[in-house]
Amino acid sequence: MSGFESVPAEYLSIGFLTILGIIMPLTNFLITWVVRPKVDPARPHITRSYLLEGYERDHSLYPRRLTTFECGSEPVGEAMIQFHFQYYWYAIIFLVFDVAFMFLVLGGMVAADATAPGAAPDAVANATGALGVLAAFFITISAGVWYVFRKRGRIYI
Repeated sequence: MSGFESVPAEYLSIGFLTILGIIMPLTNFLITWVVRPKVDPARPHITRSYLLEGYERDHSLYPRRLTTFECGSEPVGEAMIQFHFQYYWYAIIFLVFDVAFMFLVLGGMVAADATAPGAAPDAVANATGALGVLAAFFITISAGVWYVFRKRGRIYI
């Protein structure tokens, strides 16, 4: 028996998609690194394209090139401002509930498969155990969210 016969086909497809998901962005990074214009080391304000011969751009004529881009408008004030960390908590809580509802759908699928006609005799017991683990997961998430709301923005970092 070779190694591939002992691995279920679902895991092989997940492994293949993982490798594909890593290769695709790396390929894009490599292509943009090759294609993009490079800065001339002798003249740092000149960019030159190695694919388009004769394409040079002089950036010294654009004094605003080092400023911040804010949707086409002129930047006002400094970039370093005081920012309340509580807004990050809202984003984190949203992500927690997003993942939680994904698992809730998974629990519904497990329960539907266990109660489907033609299911294995012990499928209901297995589904009950799985839903118990899911309930413990939701209780843990709810305790963390309760703790964050109890602090009422008094989280100091």
